[in-house]
Amino acid sequence: MAAAAGVSVSTASLAFSGSGPIADATRARVLEAARTLAYAGPNPLGRQLRRGRSGIVGVIMGDALRRAFRDPVSSQVLDGLAATLGPLGLGVLLVPGPHDASQPAVDPLLESAAMDVAVQMWGGTTDDPVLETLRRRGTPTVLVEGTPQPDVAAVGIDDRGGMAELTRHLLDLGHTRIATVTLPFDRGRSEGPADAERLTHLAWEITRRRLAGVTDAGVTPTTVYETPASLVENGAAAGRALLAAPDRPTAVICQSDLLASGVVLAARELGLRVPQDVSVAGFDGLDLAWLAPDVLTSVAQPLAEKGAAIGTAVSALLEGRMPEPQVLPVALRVGTTTGPAPR
Repeated sequence: MAAAAGVSVSTASLAFSGSGPIADATRARVLEAARTLAYAGPNPLGRQLRRGRSGIVGVIMGDALRRAFRDPVSSQVLDGLAATLGPLGLGVLLVPGPHDASQPAVDPLLESAAMDVAVQMWGGTTDDPVLETLRRRGTPTVLVEGTPQPDVAAVGIDDRGGMAELTRHLLDLGHTRIATVTLPFDRGRSEGPADAERLTHLAWEITRRRLAGVTDAGVTPTTVYETPASLVENGAAAGRALLAAPDRPTAVICQSDLLASGVVLAARELGLRVPQDVSVAGFDGLDLAWLAPDVLTSVAQPLAEKGAAIGTAVSALLEGRMPEPQVLPVALRVGTTTGPAPR
């Protein structure tokens, strides 16, 4: 194509890139020659290789994709991230987490896949084998809702503060018997009430912070019920176990809206009124129209904005800059599922 236009290969490349010192007439001649030859432009892979980049951002989901994409939180954050990366000419490689503890903690894809930056979405811990693999490869990393560390970019939310505010809301309503339904503690994804010994094995930072928010408000939960995933059916199982007991709590705080909606469904099954007999609250601020007429009391987090903040951190790392850690605010949203404690 360059020969057809009577220019050098480098000049033809500049004409397609739209950059560099090249006359308008020369650019027009190159583009006309390309149209005549039906040439679409330089090979993107070749361009990326010349720049020493793959054009790919690896997104490590932290959970099996079949579970992750049933949770609107994941899809909304990814939507915000993709909207930011698209204009930068970057694509996304989704790396799933293990289905259960029997599978390797590190997907083999992480050891070999080309990626310019990695984003670790959930559950990060300081000794996380995924993060250690990325460090060993020298891959710049954005850690989402993990513990900020000097060598990784961090994007999070004030979930601990949000959970404390939510707990105080229930205390103001007169509740003293408050149980909590949590996200997974670790890769083992156990299910059931967690005793004091089990609480010492709480490894995932998101779960730890949200549980700490409850205790920050001065509440020791009557029961800490661990779930294996943030899914409605897991919340329903927890709700049945908690609410069928003779000394049931008057309020249940859940670490996600999907878990909370499951508890609401369990209360309905058991013939309990929400919130007259039991109050239920969640975290995320999702619009769950199918739960009508109930509207969850929840701590709303800015999901799309969080995705965009992750994308901005990715851009900074690509420019060779380490961005400052970002902690986005959350807000209590009172719905119909919390009310005064029953007498």
